[in-house]
Amino acid sequence: MNFNATAKEFASSHNFGIVDSTMTAIAERLSVKSPRPRRTIGFITASCIVIANIIGTGIFTSLGFQVAEIQSGFALLMLWVVGGLAALCGALCYGELSAALPRSGGEYQFLSQIYHPAFGFMAGFVSATVGFAAPIALAAMAFGKYFTGVFGTGSPLVLSFVVVWVVAAFHLGNLQVGSAFQNISTLVKLLLIGALIAAGFCIQSKQPISFLPAAGDTISIFNGSFAIALVYVMYSYSGWNAAAYITGEIKRPERNVPRALLVGTGVVIVVYVLLNAVFLVTTPAQELRGQLEVGLIAGKHIFGSTGGRIAGAVICLGLISSISSMTWIGPRVTMSMGEDHWLLRLLGRKNRHGIPRNAIILQLLIVNLLLFTRSFEDVVR
Repeated sequence: MNFNATAKEFASSHNFGIVDSTMTAIAERLSVKSPRPRRTIGFITASCIVIANIIGTGIFTSLGFQVAEIQSGFALLMLWVVGGLAALCGALCYGELSAALPRSGGEYQFLSQIYHPAFGFMAGFVSATVGFAAPIALAAMAFGKYFTGVFGTGSPLVLSFVVVWVVAAFHLGNLQVGSAFQNISTLVKLLLIGALIAAGFCIQSKQPISFLPAAGDTISIFNGSFAIALVYVMYSYSGWNAAAYITGEIKRPERNVPRALLVGTGVVIVVYVLLNAVFLVTTPAQELRGQLEVGLIAGKHIFGSTGGRIAGAVICLGLISSISSMTWIGPRVTMSMGEDHWLLRLLGRKNRHGIPRNAIILQLLIVNLLLFTRSFEDVVR
């Protein structure tokens, strides 16, 4: 496969079996229709966006529902492996599409060019509201609740507004500032989670659970409970396609977008498997069963009486990078819509640094509206 090819060459059937001459023609039309984007984002930043967009609250809250029906340690870890493999399959598909159609916008771009602009417009509308604004509001409310619980001060709602405005401010300037903030916040998240994993494996009193295959594990995997539990896992892996939304800003997208999607998702799979292993090794299953705050419960067993606060701080700080990644990539969808549709042209305008400020402000206003009118539980539903 020639990763150094141009968009036209890359979209040929010689490189990818499913990308035919029709998609090559699409890539040619696109290169004429759209203004030349500023490609300043490298592989590392693109990977950080994927990692930050995937790792949210799901990994710290879903295990309690899984252990209620599945008792095998091997089967529980296989949930996260199977979910990760499914996410990798999606990453492969999006990597190929992004290489053939190297423009920002994600599903809006793909559906508009491959099927019909009407399908793309509907996907773009969903992305602008349900796809990014609502998850940002959810993450911001979670940040406020965890911050208040850890530090014992502040209003969760006020803190939610503060975090979304502060993060948006970093992304309203230029790509260098925004990408630096994204990289640093993602690195901090990974370091904190890594410290939590290391501390968990180092404790003396471990639970008598085995992660090796045993008799009866096949039955545990091939039953309805496993399939239902996989729903929670797939929710936790959502975001594996993050880099596809900013394809137009990534250097050599035909090479770096697929790599970022695969590497970012692969890193998260390893983190998720290890983190769940730590939860199971350190905490009795009966304490986890049916509980939502798995991370806080496990934190108490790892770090003692203050462990809940430590785990809460890890989750709280980690949510900042998630909010940052969605604040970055979400407006690129409405930006692409503004470039294509005259009535939305204000959203397609960029400042001298190539930042779609109007699109970012629109998403910020939608997030603020959700925070004003919805409770944390309402956003989840």
